[in-house]
Amino acid sequence: MIELDHLVAGYDRQAITPALCGRVVRGSMTAIVGANGCGKSTLLKTLAGFLPPVSGVLRWPERRPVIGWLAQRHALESQFPVTVQEVVSMGCWPRISLFRGLNRAARSRVAQGLERVGLTAMARETIDTLSGGQFQRMLFARVWVQNAPLVMLDEPFTGIDEATSQILMEQIVDMHCSGQTILAVLHDSERVARYFPQTLRLGEQQPLWGATHTAPLQTEVCSA
Repeated sequence: MIELDHLVAGYDRQAITPALCGRVVRGSMTAIVGANGCGKSTLLKTLAGFLPPVSGVLRWPERRPVIGWLAQRHALESQFPVTVQEVVSMGCWPRISLFRGLNRAARSRVAQGLERVGLTAMARETIDTLSGGQFQRMLFARVWVQNAPLVMLDEPFTGIDEATSQILMEQIVDMHCSGQTILAVLHDSERVARYFPQTLRLGEQQPLWGATHTAPLQTEVCSA
């Protein structure tokens, strides 16, 4: 699905990650891990198209697919005067006309998304009333409703309790089982080992990328 050819991610032409070569295979489920400051989130934003590569090439074998994006919690505005249902409904926008509104099928999918994360009773609440865990559940429901072929999650479990994290992890597994490709920046090594078949580990002299349970991970080295 995505090919990295000596791809270096960073800001303002300043490299943060080493050169990366490899492929994100369609239908795979990959965790991006490493120490703070090693460039995990920067790499994910580069893959999503929010940042240009510092150097190297990012290739799509076909046209770039729609991406389901979940940003870090602190990067999102919680004071905007919209309801939970309205935010979740935004996941339908790629497939409907903004001016014609939601059809019956879209409304049904939004209702399913809310039910999946336990927010049906809060559908008409404004988002400023939500706790951190409820807010994250809402964003997951929006991603689920979108049903994008490629889903990117930037530290999705930061700042939420374990019960909520487990509910959301179940949604990620469900999306993967339905055929969606998952890329997630994570810190919890136990969760990575339990749920993610593939891992890209940054922050070491040579990045490691391969099967999570392979020790050491298989490494695809970029040649000069």
